[in-house]
Amino acid sequence: MAASTSAGDFRVLAAGAGAESPGSGDAPEGGQPAPPGDLRSVLVTSVLSLEPLDLDLFRGRHHWVPVTRRLFGGQIVGQALVAAARAVSEDVHAHSLHCYFVRAGDPTVPVLYQVERTRTGKSFSVRSVKAIQHGKPILICQASFQQSQESPVQHQFTMPTVPPPEELLTQEELIQKYLQDPNLVEKHRLGLNKILAQEVPIEIKPVNPPEILCQLPQEPKQLFWVRARGYIGECDMKLHCCVAAYISDYAFLGTALLPHRQHAVKFMVSLDHSMWFHAPFRADHWMLYECESPWAGGCRGLVHGRLWRRDGVLAVTCAQEGVIRVKQSPADSKL
Repeated sequence: MAASTSAGDFRVLAAGAGAESPGSGDAPEGGQPAPPGDLRSVLVTSVLSLEPLDLDLFRGRHHWVPVTRRLFGGQIVGQALVAAARAVSEDVHAHSLHCYFVRAGDPTVPVLYQVERTRTGKSFSVRSVKAIQHGKPILICQASFQQSQESPVQHQFTMPTVPPPEELLTQEELIQKYLQDPNLVEKHRLGLNKILAQEVPIEIKPVNPPEILCQLPQEPKQLFWVRARGYIGECDMKLHCCVAAYISDYAFLGTALLPHRQHAVKFMVSLDHSMWFHAPFRADHWMLYECESPWAGGCRGLVHGRLWRRDGVLAVTCAQEGVIRVKQSPADSKL
């Protein structure tokens, strides 16, 4: 059977989120009406807007492709969660997802998302999603949804103490600062200009940005404030979870490289991605992304992440493992 209208047409829900209160991502954190003007987040209007082809079958297109010319993993995860959310009722919320990237994505063709309604229970429902290109899966996702339930068993870690985002520079402002260095070598200047030219639909403010030219090892931890560009507003929480899924993959695996900055990266891709959604949040409001890498070895790196609301509530937990291959010097090579 088809899901209810609100859950069955996630694009209508997403469009309504911007149409009801169009404005900017700088809307007050209390959820007050945003300034007039259509400044809806491109993550809602484009990236996460899937085209329905048949029951539980959707097509997604690409907004931003990284310089690697591979599909951005966060986009595939976010779109897969959108597809899963369209196959559940509106009275459940996403509480977890687990994805495996099984093939590289082709940025020249759309992605098909095929949903299987694996289980619909009284408390929990599971949806399985395959992202398909050229007739083969590029991602396999299991998403679980839950009816809201109260419990006296509650605890969480404490949010790190950091400067607020208003006191920090954006990633673009930091790059402009680096570009003013007359000693910046040309290859780094070209690389930074490429980053500036990308239309990434995410705003980022690093808390302790690493010195770009420094190759000294650093602790495998990083903190940055992050939010979707544009306005999303108050809407079905599942939409904000889909946007957070997109955001969570950005710069995540790079945390594992911080102790190894002396090595040139030859190949780095995500193998899997998991998320757990703990509390309501607004993906177009600043959240602190706390990333750390407890382990790396065997050409793989493991990273953990926590997305914190500004009021100290832990909203999302993430985990990812990826392949990391670096260029070895002759002394390092075993051949």
